[in-house]
Amino acid sequence: MQRVVVTGIGTINPLGNNVQEYWNGLANGVSAAAPITKFDTSKFKTKFACEIKNYDPLQYFEKGEARKYDVFSQYALISVDEAIKQSRLLDAEVDMERVGVIWASGLGGSTTLEDQFGEFIEGDGTPRFNPYLIPKMLINIAAGLISIKYGFKGVNYVAVTACAAGNSAIIEAFNNIRWGKADVVVTGGSEAGITQASMGGFGSMKALSTRNDEPAKASRPFDKHREGFVMGEGAGALVLESYEHAMKRGATILAEIVGGAMTGDAYHISASHPEGEGAARAMKLALQEGGLTMQDVDYINAHATSTPVGDASEIAAIKTMLTDLPGKRVAVSATKSMTGHLLGAAGAIEAIACIQALQHGVIPPSINIDELDDAIPDNIEVIANTAVPRELNVCISNTFGFGGHNAIVVMKKWK
Repeated sequence: MQRVVVTGIGTINPLGNNVQEYWNGLANGVSAAAPITKFDTSKFKTKFACEIKNYDPLQYFEKGEARKYDVFSQYALISVDEAIKQSRLLDAEVDMERVGVIWASGLGGSTTLEDQFGEFIEGDGTPRFNPYLIPKMLINIAAGLISIKYGFKGVNYVAVTACAAGNSAIIEAFNNIRWGKADVVVTGGSEAGITQASMGGFGSMKALSTRNDEPAKASRPFDKHREGFVMGEGAGALVLESYEHAMKRGATILAEIVGGAMTGDAYHISASHPEGEGAARAMKLALQEGGLTMQDVDYINAHATSTPVGDASEIAAIKTMLTDLPGKRVAVSATKSMTGHLLGAAGAIEAIACIQALQHGVIPPSINIDELDDAIPDNIEVIANTAVPRELNVCISNTFGFGGHNAIVVMKKWK
């Protein structure tokens, strides 16, 4: 089996349009939540989200090119560009047939779909649809566009496991390299879910926070008074590479992926297992794959979206993992408190947060914690409100999705 390392990362998300801006926001405990500017929210219960700030596609694409891409694909291409440049992959002689793309999204081109259907319904019934409608809305198109832009001819597809999709894609990329099916895989996820239908749909489920008077304080994972998640948007990209291939071309290694596991709750259409059974099982399997145990884990970037049921389930899963480990205490934080929930892209930007934490020796906080949930035991150290400097060697990134999908990635500091 090949070892798998990370040689490039890139992002555009509510906290910043590149990795450095993103990390600065995380380390300083900045909330990206603010009133929605994309549409009129006067009749919506939730009127805020974590939008990308001052986004202009023409800063990144020619006008004709931008018209061909849904926003989720634009975000994907922007994040990949940063990751590819950092990796210096194209500076070397690379077998393009051994370079793949495994991407993630939950909703795909939902912005395009909603806009086009809206125009049709408001019209006279004549089907005047954009000729780019179909390719723009397809969830797989982001992987295709990345492949086309750079000439990557290896494995190419998109993982769709709702809010676990980002990690599902990373795990699939990890496996393809481990198994020798690819030398390099560009992976990650993108989402543009701040639309009327999406906000209305999640709102009708009572999944969203309605703290309209204080948006910046609305996303509060692990707080006793949390009442819903905050929608986010953006993308995160990682260049994964076999250790041998990276060393041969003199690449700078940022971190190592050592384990990944996916399980199913087999429990409920949208609620996670109340005892976190599937989540705990996935964490255990991912650690086993890396030859590790919970005793080795320094930090968990929790999925914790700030919903009453979801956060409680994850707390239960982590408690299970700490059973029979007297004296072990693990640091946990939820960066969704700052970025909002990027759905299918969440795992991608949170993997980047873990890599940055490992590199900088800093644990980003869960902000907006006024009163910690009573269910959190003493051996779970929630990093509340302020970042904490700490030597880190092993971290876990948790993601869970509607349908009972659990996807866990384990990363190690590169030494």
